[in-house]
Amino acid sequence: MSNGEKDKENEACSVVVEKVGGRSSVIRCLSRYPLKFITPKKVGPSKIDAVWVYALNYGGGIVSGDHISCKFSVGDACTMVFTTQGSTKARVGSNALLAIIPDPVTCFSTARYYQKQVFTVSADSNLVIVDWITSGRHESGEKWDFDLYRSTNNIFFDDGQPLFLDTMLLEKEKLGRVKEHMLDYQVIAMIVLLGPKMQYVQSLVQERVKIIMSEQLQNPSAAFSHKKNKADCFMTKPTFVASCSVFGPKKIGLIVRVASVTTESVYKFLRHQLAPLEPMIGVPPYR
Repeated sequence: MSNGEKDKENEACSVVVEKVGGRSSVIRCLSRYPLKFITPKKVGPSKIDAVWVYALNYGGGIVSGDHISCKFSVGDACTMVFTTQGSTKARVGSNALLAIIPDPVTCFSTARYYQKQVFTVSADSNLVIVDWITSGRHESGEKWDFDLYRSTNNIFFDDGQPLFLDTMLLEKEKLGRVKEHMLDYQVIAMIVLLGPKMQYVQSLVQERVKIIMSEQLQNPSAAFSHKKNKADCFMTKPTFVASCSVFGPKKIGLIVRVASVTTESVYKFLRHQLAPLEPMIGVPPYR
């Protein structure tokens, strides 16, 4: 490793969670500009064994030149919740749960944003990842006006075998105007649910997504938008789209993809679908 690489390693924000006195506890917490970590002593009922880590950005957001690198280690049978997206490396121990449940990324006009999240898991680790982006600052008239958005999420087993590899790339240079490809959708989201503790949640989400989409098809007038194309013909599309697919050995993982014309509808979807996590993490996500 070069000196420059060592410096980057030393500058990384990090959180280590281990069992202390039978409870999940933060035994190391290091944050550096432009992030500050806050670890409140209590979130939700005291009987819930979970550590919450909130990340605050100095100045209210990420600006040009900022580089954020985070490392997490969640010990065996521990639970940790993190509320910010960014470039992350995390190890999730046996029977442990790591939940990444941030608000969406919103890129300014001409912005170039890149993040990579890499997770190492055991066969019985549990993982929740929410990765989502809005089209931009609507109040400023910005919709999909950024130059680059790239988000990578990779999950590997302890032995290095890949379990899940995913990258979303939106680049003006290759796509032209990103807005034209989005068909008025303003939010794109991905949710990953992995592990034995997530099996019940996976089943619920799959059934609910099936119901949501079937209702839209049965009642298109309320759930669909209508817009003329260049040939002056009306195009009909649902205002909210969701799909599910399983991955991994014995179908241990579920990926949910969402596109919507409003951010509020995705918040509502996340609140509803992730509500069963409350007994594990103390409070319902996105409440």
